[in-house]
Amino acid sequence: MHIVVIGAGPTGLSAGYELVQTAHQVTIYEQDPHFVGGISRTVEFKGYRFDIGGHRFFTKNPDIESFWHTMLGDDLVRCHRLSRIFYGGKFYDYPLRAGNAFSNLGLLNTTLCLTHYLKSRLVPRYPVETFEDWVTNQFGKRLYEVFFKTYTEKVWGMPCNEISADWATQRIQGLNLTSAVKAALFPRLGSGTAIKTLINTFWYPTLGPGMLWERIGRHIQTRGGTLRMGAKVSRIVWEPRTGVTAIRTSDQQFVAPDQVISSMPIRSLVRALRPSAPMSVQNAAESLHYRDFITVALIIDAPQVFPDHWIYIHDPRVKVGRIQNFKNWSSAMVPDPSKTCLGMEYFCFEGDGLWNTTDAELLALAEQEARAIGLLGRAQCVDGAVVRVPKAYPVYDHDYRTHLGTIQRFLAKQIPNLQVAGRNGMHRYNNQDHAMLTGFFAAKNALGAHYDLWAVNGDAEYLETVQTRRTVPHRLNTPPMR
Repeated sequence: MHIVVIGAGPTGLSAGYELVQTAHQVTIYEQDPHFVGGISRTVEFKGYRFDIGGHRFFTKNPDIESFWHTMLGDDLVRCHRLSRIFYGGKFYDYPLRAGNAFSNLGLLNTTLCLTHYLKSRLVPRYPVETFEDWVTNQFGKRLYEVFFKTYTEKVWGMPCNEISADWATQRIQGLNLTSAVKAALFPRLGSGTAIKTLINTFWYPTLGPGMLWERIGRHIQTRGGTLRMGAKVSRIVWEPRTGVTAIRTSDQQFVAPDQVISSMPIRSLVRALRPSAPMSVQNAAESLHYRDFITVALIIDAPQVFPDHWIYIHDPRVKVGRIQNFKNWSSAMVPDPSKTCLGMEYFCFEGDGLWNTTDAELLALAEQEARAIGLLGRAQCVDGAVVRVPKAYPVYDHDYRTHLGTIQRFLAKQIPNLQVAGRNGMHRYNNQDHAMLTGFFAAKNALGAHYDLWAVNGDAEYLETVQTRRTVPHRLNTPPMR
């Protein structure tokens, strides 16, 4: 049996790893000519290594954690998390600490926070239709403005009063004022229902997350699998109810697989089908959208600039959404101990003004904003690099579930030997461990098992609790999107 895997990110490589344990022929196609790992890859620039975002290795699944340790051994190190929120020119500890929060807010703002909270409990907004309505009811207007509004709008590119309350209802239902205060004042209580964004330890590879995926890629090839880099799947030839009969790549290579596991963006998958999918399926695919991402890595001529692993930037006066300090994740990420490497992260849409800004302008903007926040002092930026990542986050807009359901039903009925898996393959905001699970299960399915990939939990890392189900931030009045 010949099994083709499309994409060499966490999903595709996990599937490939599982498949090469058998005697079947496995071919993985990856469009990137250099890097495996997808958005979990590690980029190297003049010896400096940085993530596309910071990738904490944290999971509730013991099998996944065991797999990480098996593959990385002593190269998987324990980190004691330090992170803060920057807002209004001040740094707030995150997880919140009462003394720090009250000191930063001051007596007046603290009084306003408590007053607004009490008002929200006595006279809640009704009807509750938007993210703003829901969070304001739970926290009060002032805390909503400080700890939710700006960052949420930076991440998703839409105003909070246009995001549905459905997203907040399920995604952050466990993070109310009571739980936040308990976490601040009594951190040892309620450990069994910990909020994932508040975990204080996690694992991390010494040379970044790409270290894991590079190692798995080599393992797959050692065991007889084929990993073809720079090979974008451009055509998927199929027959109704029979399934995929041929796959063509950008370099005009053809292969006739027995089974296909796709982690490519589901919109791109539908576009690649020949014959074309029914118009209803094409329209559904074109209605799925993505949030894109830019990392600006700055090399700073100072051995230390701030102690955090990362800082959330809630302040609306700057465009940057989050700042990573990769040397603090692992000192091996920086080859020169007298230097520091920062990752300035910007959320955008491909083709917008930020995306089209030149590298030189982005480097200047990132340095300017790092200084405006007060992180650099007298230190100088001596070099840097820009990495643009399209389709980093699937956007969950108003009708996304309907569109995705149309595609799911079509694929299940008409292309039975094709499985979609992973974050972009399923258009689900999966964490790395969940993406891996869909890859493992898809591989088992290709060999005859019957796992439901859609049942794999898809919690996002952004303000979720262990118990929450994945839901969608959707725009109430949907404007044209990419």
